[in-house]
Amino acid sequence: MKEIEANKNAWSKISEDHYQHFKETFAEGIGELNSHIKEELGDISGNKIIHLQCNTGADTIILSKTAKSVTGVDLVPENIYFAKKLAAELGIENVDFIESDIMKLTEIHNEKYDVVFTSEGVLGWLPDLDIWARTIRKLLKETGYLYVFDSHPFFLSLDESKLDKETYEIKYPYFGKCPDEDDSIGGYASEVKHGVKSYFWMHSISDIINSLIKAGMHIEFFNEFTDNYYDSGNMQPSEKNGLYRYIYNTDKYPMSFSLKASVYHVK
Repeated sequence: MKEIEANKNAWSKISEDHYQHFKETFAEGIGELNSHIKEELGDISGNKIIHLQCNTGADTIILSKTAKSVTGVDLVPENIYFAKKLAAELGIENVDFIESDIMKLTEIHNEKYDVVFTSEGVLGWLPDLDIWARTIRKLLKETGYLYVFDSHPFFLSLDESKLDKETYEIKYPYFGKCPDEDDSIGGYASEVKHGVKSYFWMHSISDIINSLIKAGMHIEFFNEFTDNYYDSGNMQPSEKNGLYRYIYNTDKYPMSFSLKASVYHVK
């Protein structure tokens, strides 16, 4: 799929930047999951976890400090290279990493996990959430669960450059099915790199929830928040660690969401 190959190439251009960013974060002793995730994920001690779309492995490593073992998966070879390098430099031994397209993961990997974890800038890079959800179901033990934390689709539909002025303008169709094409890649952990093509898909809340239900999952909770994991422009650090918010947005619109889903069993 040309869009996936383009994204793979685009992300490779910022892999080393992400590695350096997270290496510095760990060196400063501030590498941790954001507060929403920490509050909701629950006790993962003794758990076998798979971290989908792991980037250069920062959250994989953080999870490994409590979990029995963590496997990180990412499409981009450079991300996997730097994830392994970062783990080795930090002396982390209970992690491993797999280079794979999430959509094809179960063709090469058939282990079962207590937790499937994915967070912070993930779903929009996937073209088909039905395949994503079926993959998650195949990866989970019968007693396992999925945890997701990501930017809210409604927030992603808005023009971020105008939000600090309390101007709400739809820039990307909330129900749009064609991916948005950009000529750059970058963001909160790297400088923006131009001259590359990247593609991002909009998935509505109903797309996300229904894909999991169709795959045989039970939604245990779905939460929405007025803060987010990155500064989209003139935001203030939230009182929650690792999060940002607009001062005016105490109750106006959601910026992020979380979801927990377990394997559905007929009673």
